Amino acid sequence: MSRHEHITYIGGVNWKWSREMVIQSIELKTNTFYVLDPFTGQKAYVGVVRPRDGRSPYLQTYADGKWNDNLLSLPQCP
Repeated sequence: MSRHEHITYIGGVNWKWSREMVIQSIELKTNTFYVLDPFTGQKAYVGVVRPRDGRSPYLQTYADGKWNDNLLSLPQCP
């Protein structure tokens, strides 16, 4: 719940990318990333947020019409 937490890596089965690689891939539209809810099957797409206050871009999920921080609740990449 810290305002200073951020995603450093995103991964799945047999893959792991840095935040910077994911941001570049999303912005170049070469890949789409999402989190799949194992109970409902609903996808929450990962997007890039670019704050206007000079902070670095970061990753969040977008679901149900709003941005949220549920990536931070997932387990760390191995």
